[in-house]
Amino acid sequence: MDDLAMVLEAPGRPLRAARRPVPEPGAGEVLLEVAACGVCRTDLHLRDGDLPLPRLPLVPGHEVVGRVAALGPGAARFRLGDRVGVPWLGGACGHCGACRHGRENLCDDAVFTGFHRDGGFARHAVADERYCLALPPAYDDVHAAPLLCAGLIGYRAYAMAPDAARIGLYGFGAAAHLIAQVAVAEGREVFAFTRRGDARSQAFARELGCAWAGASDEAPPAPLDAALLFAPVGALVPAALAATAKGGTVVCAGIHMSDIPAFPYRLLWGERVGRSVANLTRAAGEAFLAIAARARLDARPVPYPLARAEQALEDLRRGAFDGAAVLVAGTEAI
Repeated sequence: MDDLAMVLEAPGRPLRAARRPVPEPGAGEVLLEVAACGVCRTDLHLRDGDLPLPRLPLVPGHEVVGRVAALGPGAARFRLGDRVGVPWLGGACGHCGACRHGRENLCDDAVFTGFHRDGGFARHAVADERYCLALPPAYDDVHAAPLLCAGLIGYRAYAMAPDAARIGLYGFGAAAHLIAQVAVAEGREVFAFTRRGDARSQAFARELGCAWAGASDEAPPAPLDAALLFAPVGALVPAALAATAKGGTVVCAGIHMSDIPAFPYRLLWGERVGRSVANLTRAAGEAFLAIAARARLDARPVPYPLARAEQALEDLRRGAFDGAAVLVAGTEAI
């Protein structure tokens, strides 16, 4: 039986549709029949060569929703037909200091989906059953996929400012629009920062309950308690510090960002804190999905056939949509 996968063969080159044997699950692994896979900005960074790739060719995709089609030796956590989600963190050593202290996201030997191992831009994918997540049944496959990275990373950034009453979101894309809904539901005041002149995204932010929306180089109407940066633009760090009150926190949530320019110390002074988010943990994933089950978040998915993965990446690059792009694995011929 053949599988269809969208393959990255070299950085900077378009993804190519390829036929391959259906992968076989190893010990403790499950084979998934992929139903949907979200398209993340990290996939775009991989395609463009912004991140060093540990292997090529590679099948990207780390927001995978699928049903268990086969069990590898010793796999017993799920049953055939169960629906599960596969996030970016696909494995960790389990015994280093980071893993022992609940920080498996910082494990030096971590395995990442769609990076170290083939991901979900395919009709089938293999995953370590220990790192798969149960999905809230209220979400269909296409709406569930963006929760697995945009949602999880957004939540991890959000959790780093637990006492912030007023939050600024820089870059109102897949992650920001989900966490904005969580923050509004929890009674926080949310300001959205977008590209200059992006009236569509600003209107979208206000529709989701943001109290203010403007350009990323504008001063907000009131100082922020925390700023979460989802846009991979280093120049936004000093801008966010300038918009943040004393004692506030600026969180850089992307895996890649352009260089941060020099800025005057007075922007950091006043016990402001700058920090980054690195990957995720299973505990954080489970905590966010529990919130998602209660809040019924609107992921605003923009579906694409699997064969149009390259178009989805290009549309993401130019900001052609609000919400989140999702590849839908169908039966289209290539």
